[in-house]
Amino acid sequence: MTTKSTVLVTGATGKQGGAVARLLLDHGHAIRALTRKPESPAARALADRGAEVVKGDLTDRATMDSAARGVDAVFSVSTPYGGGPASETKQGVTVADAAKTANAFLVYTSVANADKRTEIPHFDSKFEVEKHIRAIQAESTIIAPVYFMENLFYGREQLKKGVYAAPVPPTRKLAQIAVEDIAAVAVSVLEDRPRHVGKRYDIAADELTGEDCARILSTVAARPFQYYQVPLDVIRNSMGDDSARMYAWFEATGYSFDRALLASSFPDVRWTSFETWAKRLPRDVLAAG
Repeated sequence: MTTKSTVLVTGATGKQGGAVARLLLDHGHAIRALTRKPESPAARALADRGAEVVKGDLTDRATMDSAARGVDAVFSVSTPYGGGPASETKQGVTVADAAKTANAFLVYTSVANADKRTEIPHFDSKFEVEKHIRAIQAESTIIAPVYFMENLFYGREQLKKGVYAAPVPPTRKLAQIAVEDIAAVAVSVLEDRPRHVGKRYDIAADELTGEDCARILSTVAARPFQYYQVPLDVIRNSMGDDSARMYAWFEATGYSFDRALLASSFPDVRWTSFETWAKRLPRDVLAAG
């Protein structure tokens, strides 16, 4: 893939899509950024950097065919939030079909271990997309990240009180990854298509317990943090059964990934440890409230 290739990035104003779009622009690629809200500050920021911003609906085939027309590759990210798992599957399938029609290389971001029969609805919805991509024989690579380090931001009120809270036992390890590493892997795949086509990667950068994370936050912020295990019933009542199933799976099984394979497949990716990531946080995130 040349430095002047054109990449359609879905979810271009979100976490994963935004990080991929920005890194592709850093590398000199042309970006067609798909978003539901072209007028948003994030979309305008991409446009200011030279991206072509287009409005689109991931479930509308005509929209996606238009957006994918003429591009060399597509980065696809879908979400169950808002429409549920069935909607997410429809999003991913529609984008895959549009990429296939456009003869564009497809990088689909799924979730780690979605192919392991987890029975977590929003894992299963992504795996349905993976199966469809294979069924239509799209030229593609699937990257499947673990738990985002950025999920820390959902607990900012607790952080102000010196509490790191999550619904996982304090000594249970959980694989994590920073969004910037997801982008680095995606761009590496897009820039070396022959090496990665047809492959699926479960990607992770670090693996820590809740107590490990609290200790690291204490060191970085120079004030004490305690770990608190949020009861699953609280998660079920506030976030729904899908999320509760996920956290129960984290406790019983948890993510698996091949660190050696990732090192050999992506030698140029500088995997971000949780400590390194925490040190880069804005000072107010870990400040006392």
